[in-house]
Amino acid sequence: MSPNPSLRLEPLGTIPAAPRSGQWRVDLKDPARSVMTDFEERGIVTVEGPLQVDAALEVMKHAGVRSAFVLDGERRKILGLITAYDIMGEKPLRYLQSIGCTHLTCSRDDVLVQDIMERAEDWSVARLEDVEGATVGSLLEVFQRTGRSHIAVVETAGGKEPRLRGVFSGAKLLRLTEESRKAAFPARTAARVHG
Repeated sequence: MSPNPSLRLEPLGTIPAAPRSGQWRVDLKDPARSVMTDFEERGIVTVEGPLQVDAALEVMKHAGVRSAFVLDGERRKILGLITAYDIMGEKPLRYLQSIGCTHLTCSRDDVLVQDIMERAEDWSVARLEDVEGATVGSLLEVFQRTGRSHIAVVETAGGKEPRLRGVFSGAKLLRLTEESRKAAFPARTAARVHG
């Protein structure tokens, strides 16, 4: 006997109706947890600090994400976060200028993830227990107030050190709340969140 229960298939019979149309949307009153990328349900995309930035961008593209967490060499600790925006924006050039490089002495190939990532020690994070009671609207307000592109969620259990549990993306939040923001604030322009 198989340890896994068998999945039974049956003839279709009649043609089914199409699934509900439309994109995934959320209301400002929905639970904030509904828009969190939960790393217990979905894999985390990671890169290491010494990786060249364009190679990190390729990892993100392959995974279909716009950000990756940066791990230490032992892959046990989160050192930071890097986004596609960081890599494709001005950060690589600013970094090269800050170390005295010119177009003759250095190139973009010399920029590593650890050089331009947002370091974990500089993060402001949300605790999972606080996320449980928050709404999408309150989360949107935090993004607007802080100007952050991502908010990490940590979980602390049984007196152990905090561990990364999930992340909120400002860009994703704006996409998902577009309709509900228009309905709630018809006279205002769309809220701005960096993403």
